[in-house]
Amino acid sequence: MPVPRLISDYLAELSADLPGRIVEELADGLDETYHGYLGQGLAPDAAARAAVEEFGEPRVIVDAFTDASHSRKTARRLLAAGPGVGMCWAVVLITARAWQWPVPVAARVLFGVSLITVIGLLAAAAFGRRYRLVRRAATAACVGTAVLDAMMIGTALAAAPVLVWPVTAAVALSAGRSAFALRNVPHTLTG
Repeated sequence: MPVPRLISDYLAELSADLPGRIVEELADGLDETYHGYLGQGLAPDAAARAAVEEFGEPRVIVDAFTDASHSRKTARRLLAAGPGVGMCWAVVLITARAWQWPVPVAARVLFGVSLITVIGLLAAAAFGRRYRLVRRAATAACVGTAVLDAMMIGTALAAAPVLVWPVTAAVALSAGRSAFALRNVPHTLTG
């Protein structure tokens, strides 16, 4: 039996935002619901309307999947960790007089722009309403976080080789955050 147009349109709207595997699962449930209504004696068009109404508005479904996504949770955790790690690095940079380090101005500017970009990506992933955008932003932010942490660790260890407690704390926190970010990249890629 062909799928009623109302149901195929509904699934097409979900497909615009959700990955195929999720839409397939929803399609199976919607098909079961549709056939349940047919079994109750409803006409095909009425059964399709009833099944779609039972499932709810596509935007609500997409929002629910977006809110529950691993990408969103990862981005929020990285955002929450940011100020603490940043404060540790601020202590390191101030106590080690980082303004005297032999780091080119262009590298400093590039790092600052990259940091702002990663924070923006994390915010887009943490608060965005579009599932695919949240997933892509979280993936890019995880990679960006790991790269920025590696750059800070490498620069600090090269420019301020004396390991004092602020450097040790900042390196440990950055390494932990970087490991968390990289461990979650596969999850952000798949949803």
